[in-house]
Amino acid sequence: MSEVPPSDATMRPRSSRRRLAIALPNLLTYGRIITIPLIVGLLFWPGDPVMRWYALGLYTVAGISDYLDGYLARVYAQQSSLGRMLDPIADKLLIAACLLMLVADGSIRSWSIWAAIVILSREILVSGLREFLAEVKISVPVSRLAKWKTTAQIVSVGFLIAGKAGDDILPIGWTNWIGIILLWAAALLTIVTGYDYMKASVRHLMDEEG
Repeated sequence: MSEVPPSDATMRPRSSRRRLAIALPNLLTYGRIITIPLIVGLLFWPGDPVMRWYALGLYTVAGISDYLDGYLARVYAQQSSLGRMLDPIADKLLIAACLLMLVADGSIRSWSIWAAIVILSREILVSGLREFLAEVKISVPVSRLAKWKTTAQIVSVGFLIAGKAGDDILPIGWTNWIGIILLWAAALLTIVTGYDYMKASVRHLMDEEG
């Protein structure tokens, strides 16, 4: 029996997936991941204001790309499974790497380290819960409170990256204090929003066991 050549309909999904993999929204996500080691490298010079400004510049670009990739994916109908997987991973890697470096250089210290621990622990917990909920086909929509948490988290890390370099613009010490206050606000919102995922998971487990 002669082999039937694949039809255009069969080939189209694969080529379409390839196009989506190199679509602009996904390229922005790849770029955000690439900036992470660059930002980390710049933060190895905590006492150099120039390096801090470069780090803040890259971090700002990464934050803007986080908004743009989702927006462009919706506008141009370029949403993909790859993008949905990589986008939250890129966000978590960026925040986690920055928090670790800020703790290492003393920008986050003493009791404020607990705020960073809460944020990182929540991200690990929610990642696991999302994976579980996806397997059982349960989605938890992103709430407005979760968006506020993300905003407070991103802005707080930005202020902390600026650190003492920001003293050239704001009164001495204000940049760090604003960052710390917003970090605690993000940590508190993190606990509340993390509870939503936990509640959805526990409810499903109880329904299954019942």
